[in-house]
Amino acid sequence: MKQPAPTVAAFHPSKRLYRFTLLFFVSMLTFGSYFAYDSIGAIENILIQALGISTGTIGSLYSAYSIAAIAIVFFGGVITDRMGTRRASLFFSFLVTLGALIVALAQSSWMLFAGRLVFGAGSESLVVAQLAILSKWFKGKELAFSFGVALTISRLGTLFSFNTEALIASYFGNFRFALWAAFFLCVLSLLCNLVSNAMDRRGEGLLGIKSEGAGDKIVFSDIRVFSSSYWHVTFICLTFYSAIFPFTALSTNLVATKWGFPDIHPGEGGFFYQALFNLFHMFTTAPGITSIPIFASMIFAPFAGRLVDRIGRRASLMILGSVLLIASHLVLGLTRLDPRLPMILLGTAFVLVPAAMWPSIPLLVAREKVGTAFGLTTMIQNIGLALFPYLNGLLAHRTSSYTSSQLMFAGLGMAGLVFALLLRKADAASARVLEKPEQKTAVP
Repeated sequence: MKQPAPTVAAFHPSKRLYRFTLLFFVSMLTFGSYFAYDSIGAIENILIQALGISTGTIGSLYSAYSIAAIAIVFFGGVITDRMGTRRASLFFSFLVTLGALIVALAQSSWMLFAGRLVFGAGSESLVVAQLAILSKWFKGKELAFSFGVALTISRLGTLFSFNTEALIASYFGNFRFALWAAFFLCVLSLLCNLVSNAMDRRGEGLLGIKSEGAGDKIVFSDIRVFSSSYWHVTFICLTFYSAIFPFTALSTNLVATKWGFPDIHPGEGGFFYQALFNLFHMFTTAPGITSIPIFASMIFAPFAGRLVDRIGRRASLMILGSVLLIASHLVLGLTRLDPRLPMILLGTAFVLVPAAMWPSIPLLVAREKVGTAFGLTTMIQNIGLALFPYLNGLLAHRTSSYTSSQLMFAGLGMAGLVFALLLRKADAASARVLEKPEQKTAVP
């Protein structure tokens, strides 16, 4: 007599419910770090007045973060080898939380720099670990969609940062309350990391899933076999993010000084009422307008990821996004048109390019080299994120305007467009893997 097949519990790792619960907690790994990353930009005007620092110093604080992120890539592989990917991710979460704590306690610009260095040493490694985990669980299923969900939840931290940090500083009468809020959200992300670690360990044990690489580890012997398409994607990443994050770091001041938008809308009622009021009126404040690209990405990234999974066209979408980025920076720099229109264009680019770019990497390299590929791309990306915030702040300080900076960012967009065109050409000459829809595989 034939025995009935054993039933599998609804929350078994082979089930979608388990994978999508894991997706939430993995996405939350970087919620706190995204909030803390832009907390100094969100209260830029307050910090300049309270601490007597310049826009150049604010830009340098962003550069310090990226310098540390570059340096840690070379040691991250050793740390991962010794601890394992899951323990290493907890170590990097601890660095993020410690860095945010030092920034909150800082009494001088040197302590601010020290905190940002420690913070940067852990933050980018967390992002790479996040991408590697998602690649392991979602490749061949909903890879771009999972990346989009992770971006949405992570950038929700950025959206809250730009739209609540100035209010927190104003409501409590001290900018340090805003920095303490960033610290406590980093603690929240650390707790989510503990949960995701437990779920990932259980899933690996029951399903025998192999890791997509060591997360943030770079194996330099792997680099020589990477295709030209991979390098085109990496340099698109470098130019694109260098024209986004260094811009948003100082654009609150740009919107306030050039167009006269206020930092907050003080209202009646308690803090949470005022926070919701500012969120619902975010397009009428300088930090809120700055967060339009983040808001667009947060809302539409999962849908863009789903679209990429279904239609492919990754290289083509990167071309379109590069064109939109160029147009938005030129309008912001050379005209006095309402800044919300070019910010919406920038937000559209910020939806399309990451949704097509990050899921392209696992398609272009062998499974066992995904960790190296993500780590190398992130390291090169952070070279730009170390250089261009400093240049942006320096240009703004010396010229007392942001026109030169906007032309610099438009130039980065043009370079990215060239790499996107080369990518589509290289993909057309090979198997056209990037222009095809996601190839489905069995559930692990």
